[in-house]
Amino acid sequence: MNIEITKFNSWLLASRPKTLLASIVPVMVGTALAINVGKFNLFVTLVALVCSLLIQVGTNFTNDLYDYLKGTDTTSRKGPLRALSNGLITVKEMKIGIVITFTSAFFLGLYLVYVGGIIILIIGILSIIAGLAYTAGPYPLAYKGLGDIFVFMFFGLIGTLGTYYLHTSELSIPAFLSSVSVGALTTNILVVNNYRDIEEDRQAGKNTLAVKLGKTFTQYQFIFLILVSFLTPLVLFLFFDFKIWIFLPYLTLPVAYNITNMLFTLDGIQLNKTLELTAKLSALYGILFSAGLIL
Repeated sequence: MNIEITKFNSWLLASRPKTLLASIVPVMVGTALAINVGKFNLFVTLVALVCSLLIQVGTNFTNDLYDYLKGTDTTSRKGPLRALSNGLITVKEMKIGIVITFTSAFFLGLYLVYVGGIIILIIGILSIIAGLAYTAGPYPLAYKGLGDIFVFMFFGLIGTLGTYYLHTSELSIPAFLSSVSVGALTTNILVVNNYRDIEEDRQAGKNTLAVKLGKTFTQYQFIFLILVSFLTPLVLFLFFDFKIWIFLPYLTLPVAYNITNMLFTLDGIQLNKTLELTAKLSALYGILFSAGLIL
């Protein structure tokens, strides 16, 4: 029996809600770092969070559009349902959605520019350009093996450090180390996605890092990023003035081990569950890490 999907649910599907945790964690950790040094502005956090979500949604809309136009997304793909390839949203509608989403992020972000100055304006503009360039334009990052770097930079370093800077008007080594940890786990969401789609992407000419360097490299890339993320609390504890609570993220080690095992033993559509758990790991780690920074 066919179930009709409403237009609202179609847009919700296109926003890829399960991936949106990646835009929440950097703001959460950046805010926790600010609280740790005695500086916190709730309104700044809320606006930064909404802007971060809008930029990711705009990026996801752009991804959906250009993967469809380039023939990368088809109805036989292993991943979750895509809005355009399944006829739920038209190309014209998606283009309008992209403009509205990124424009909303820009104008809402002007408040953050007022708070943080010209550097925040530059970061905001670069984030929007990068969101578009991820799959669009003459040199789409995701098709050139640069998607991993894009995610690490914007959903790790820039998102976390930018939030911290908005609260404190300064940067710090602990903030940088924390942003590396956030970026590593967020990048792993893309690593699993590209690992699952490696054959389809190769056929479609989407030269992700997984396509360029193969499955074995991608598996060990995942492990390396896991190790980086779990090394951060130890470094913060040994070399900076953080309490034992900084080790709270280690409660997620069994989850990380289970996901790693899944990556080495599962294939194809089975990896959709692995992808979902990787996103949840990033969120759970982020919550516990933020708590550890505050306590």
